[in-house]
Amino acid sequence: MDRRGALSFDPAPDARGIPGAGTIHHIAWFAADDAELDTFRATIADAGAHPTPIIDRQYFHSVYFRIPSGVLFELATGDIGFDVDEPLESLGTGLKLPPQHERLRPQLEQILAPLPNPRETSEVSS
Repeated sequence: MDRRGALSFDPAPDARGIPGAGTIHHIAWFAADDAELDTFRATIADAGAHPTPIIDRQYFHSVYFRIPSGVLFELATGDIGFDVDEPLESLGTGLKLPPQHERLRPQLEQILAPLPNPRETSEVSS
């Protein structure tokens, strides 16, 4: 599949958006693997942006850059996956954290609302 494209920037607006409702924090795009991230990084740098190095997020690798309006773009790989630290059958049944955030587990477990497990079926009335 041909994934070539063009990257160009319009002039940035005079004023930056104020973070909150009505603004975009970041937009994530798919990249197959690190080789594709490297190709995109070169294209992005050639267009005048300043991409980060490849960052290991445990479940995927990412490259970030800002466009002139200030919106953060992320390119994230799809070749690692969320089953890297647990079996596919148990995905979503527990709080999994990457090693760099494991120290935050006690605080996160206190403030995050538990989510219902969609795999648990309840009787449906007909």
